[in-house]
Formats: sequence, C-alpha cells, structure tokens
Amino acid sequence: MHIKHLIALGLALPCLAFAGAGNSVSAGNPHVRQPPPNAPAAGAFMTLRNTGATEVRLVAASSPAAGRAELHTHRHEDGMMKMRRIEAIAIRAGGEAVLQPGGLHVMLMDLKSPLGEGDVVPLELQFDDGSSLRVDAPVVRPATGMQGAGGH
Repeated sequence: MHIKHLIALGLALPCLAFAGAGNSVSAGNPHVRQPPPNAPAAGAFMTLRNTGATEVRLVAASSPAAGRAELHTHRHEDGMMKMRRIEAIAIRAGGEAVLQPGGLHVMLMDLKSPLGEGDVVPLELQFDDGSSLRVDAPVVRPATGMQGAGGH
C-alpha cells in the first residue's frame, strides 16, 4: 500500500462509525470539543443520518470517558441562551439531525480524566428502536474565542 493511501485511510478513520445490525443511523464528523483545563464536562457533536424508512430517536448516550452522558439543547429563556437536558433527539426518515455547538449535542459529564487534542472518545448511542451505534470521536481544539464556552 502506498504512503498516500495510508495517510488517506488514517484521515478517514476518525469519521467512521460502526452500527449494530439493522441500524439505519450513521454518524458523520463526530468530534468532542476540547474543554478548558479541569473542566468537568465536554460537548460531543456530529451529524446523525437516518437512511431508514421510519423516524428514529436518539434516547441515550454513554462513554467510558465520562461518569454520565446526557442529551442537551440550548434554548432562549429570559433573554439568555441556556443549556437544557432533553429526553430524545429525533432523526426523521431519510433525514438528519445536526448536533452542533449552540444547539443539540451530547454532554459528557463528570469527565474521568482531562481530554487533550487528538484523544479519541468512544461513544455508544442508543436509539428507541433498540439499536445502538458505536462512534469514535476525536477531541478537537475549539475555534478561537470559544475556549471559555464550557466545552461547547
């Protein structure tokens, strides 16, 4: 195998997600935003695509890197944007759900160790149809000016 093929494969691997049997959901561009030093939480982001004929709902997440993981969104309340826990994230049939800063995301709480740029965080996503999806999300440095955003 040529070196350029190995490099291309190495660049593509962090974007791959592995689904259980029968799962119609895939994850594109999974990543965890590197939190500030000593932060207890970090946000995980990706685009979830549903190639199936029926809506699927993401109902839970877990990671060995965190004590717990919650599904969150941001809402405008009392003139401020506030992060709120939600029960599920719907992914319509043939559609996608975008998990991004300032919107829907997986919040990794009670981090077990600091997350550094380039680390890979394994995530297990559970759906209401009983399927699950394993995602390896690399830790990336936040864009300039976002370091103080609490990991999102």
